[in-house]
Amino acid sequence: MEIPVIKMDGLHGEKRSETLSLLHDACAQWGFFWLENHGINDDLMDKTKELVNKYYEQDMEKNFYSSEIAKTLGPAKFTSNVDWECSFMYHHQPKSNIHDIPELLRSTVPEYAEEVVKLAEQLAEVMSENLGLDKDYLKKAFTTPTIGIKVAKYPRCSHPEVVMGLRGHTDAGGIILLFQDDLVPGLQFMKDGRWISIPPTRGNRIFVNLGDQIEVISNGIYKSICHQVLPNQNGSRLSIATFYNPGADAIIFPAPNLTYPSQYRFKDYLNFYSATKFTDKVSRFQTTKMVFK
Repeated sequence: MEIPVIKMDGLHGEKRSETLSLLHDACAQWGFFWLENHGINDDLMDKTKELVNKYYEQDMEKNFYSSEIAKTLGPAKFTSNVDWECSFMYHHQPKSNIHDIPELLRSTVPEYAEEVVKLAEQLAEVMSENLGLDKDYLKKAFTTPTIGIKVAKYPRCSHPEVVMGLRGHTDAGGIILLFQDDLVPGLQFMKDGRWISIPPTRGNRIFVNLGDQIEVISNGIYKSICHQVLPNQNGSRLSIATFYNPGADAIIFPAPNLTYPSQYRFKDYLNFYSATKFTDKVSRFQTTKMVFK
């Protein structure tokens, strides 16, 4: 299957209608797609990737292989409730935790975040337009969006058959923009009942997927899709995922001219999601309807 590719520069000029249509189909039929010509500076992306890999080699890698997860890994010992990953979270807004992230990354990661937020806002506008809503509908629905970046490495794994890099789940929030490894594979998304492997990034593409809140606001027209990460025996995979999510106090409900479950506070959903992340999203939505009706 050919994963949809959206060229963002096509939104300006004679290809706008065609590009909008491609984006709508990608959101409705796939729930994930590649972005090209997105406008984020290549040098900034290269520097971000270089510094994250450098920090991993200097610090994260040694700590991970000294952890209990790594020490207990062995053949024929399948572990179903852990993830073969090491990561940290940078909270960009509304409140930054800049002093909690590695000093090596403190100037570059916020700069990268600013650029990705601009891209997420562009996507939110054209997705709103495609749904027949005011172009600022999604941004207003999110109130003051919460922006965070999960910086992760999925270390080389000597027994990839007995552990998951990251167990299957849908994302709780809104729009997720992923800058990933250009060599090591591992990411998979569900499509038509089977896992589709997402190849390593080529040419600083951004990979986008939609979270649960977009599915709810769009009344199921757009989809959040289950995905997982497989560990790799030959290398460590880089993942820099930016989450453009609703504010904690945003009241989430289907757009009135679309319609879905009853409204709820995002932070309540997030608390529920944290305990059910690796379960089926349909049952999660059904429970949400009953709890918050």
